[in-house]
Amino acid sequence: MLDINLIRQHPDAVKDAMRKVGAEPSLIDRAAELDEKWREINGKVEKLKARRNRESKKVKGAPKDIRQSLIDDMRSLGERIDALDAEAEQTGGELHTLMLNIPNMPDPDVPEGADESENVILRTEGEKPAFPTPPLPHWDLAADLGLIDFERGTKLSGSRFYVLMGQGARLQRALITWMLDLHVSEHGYTEVYPPAIVQEKCLYGTGNLPKFAKNLYRDSEEDLWLIPTAEVPLTNLHREEILPAESLPLSYTAYTPCFRREKMKAGADVRGIKRGHQFDKVELMKYVRPDDSGTELAKLLDHAEEVCRRLRLPYRINQMCTGDLSFVAAKKYDIEVWAAGCREWLEVSSCSNFRDFQARRAMIRYRPGPQEKPEYLHTINGSGLALPRVMIAVMENYQLPDGSVCVPEVLRPYMGGCEKISKM
Repeated sequence: MLDINLIRQHPDAVKDAMRKVGAEPSLIDRAAELDEKWREINGKVEKLKARRNRESKKVKGAPKDIRQSLIDDMRSLGERIDALDAEAEQTGGELHTLMLNIPNMPDPDVPEGADESENVILRTEGEKPAFPTPPLPHWDLAADLGLIDFERGTKLSGSRFYVLMGQGARLQRALITWMLDLHVSEHGYTEVYPPAIVQEKCLYGTGNLPKFAKNLYRDSEEDLWLIPTAEVPLTNLHREEILPAESLPLSYTAYTPCFRREKMKAGADVRGIKRGHQFDKVELMKYVRPDDSGTELAKLLDHAEEVCRRLRLPYRINQMCTGDLSFVAAKKYDIEVWAAGCREWLEVSSCSNFRDFQARRAMIRYRPGPQEKPEYLHTINGSGLALPRVMIAVMENYQLPDGSVCVPEVLRPYMGGCEKISKM
């Protein structure tokens, strides 16, 4: 959520930011109108309450012939105050709802652009693997090796679901465990195993609600929602808390299943496991001081890249332009790995700095000093990494001419020493 003071003091700058991210600038005009109305009503209320306090002192010592008149005036004042309080509550509620639907402002150094076609590829790391014959896409390769059962996934749960079998399930488990060990042991993150079901207010805190309600799964009877990413419970771990400055930065990593309603466009390539309603992911999350958020974002990005480096996967860093930022991000970098069989770059992580946008929604603050007023901190997160597409890249890039898959060296201890996955 944006700071209302930005709209009060710099409305033109905020409207210009809205244009850059593809939002309607009129939202800011409407927010300013509601804010002015809310402040005006509250000003009237305060004046009437002050008057009521003054008048109430006169009632006790007033002669009987005018006391009833004063009491009647006090009752009338009270009714006017109640009516204005109700109007202020309604106006404040309307303003709050509107503010929840206003996206974050991009950082000044984010490249301007209308959509994803104007994102900037900053660098490419590693070499694409060479094959003597065209490499197989994972949907053929994994089916031949018995790693993925698409038909039984559909039988169990419908389209966009699959079952990992045998060494396929073990490969995914190995990736998850190895990534968690890397981030905990070498990068200094604290491992968390959070619930995969959260209350509605958690999704408002991260900015998933109200904008993305149609993409989320929820319980039909209770205020419970399946998480679309571990970002949601990790961010809300410290919701409505004031953290000591010396505790920052706080760095968390978590593995969770994730659930999203994938809505594909007509004609989109939906083969394989690139886009599913359920997938696994290892998440990275940081709570940081505002002055440190740029440095900490760079660190988090490097930690996510390290997974690609150690798996020896070709990857590239893509900076999102203003028109392709997420609703909540002020700055965002995507890590995309090369998948030789699909012959495409697949996003495996989005590393974002939200600045104080989520902290305001979730009321997460820190106290700069012992006697100082609490301030909103900054939140940063990214995948470290998302499993389905890392699985795709490993299978497709490490496939061998005989149809087997070589296991990356870093994963072999987690695969019981297995060096190659072959057809049974």
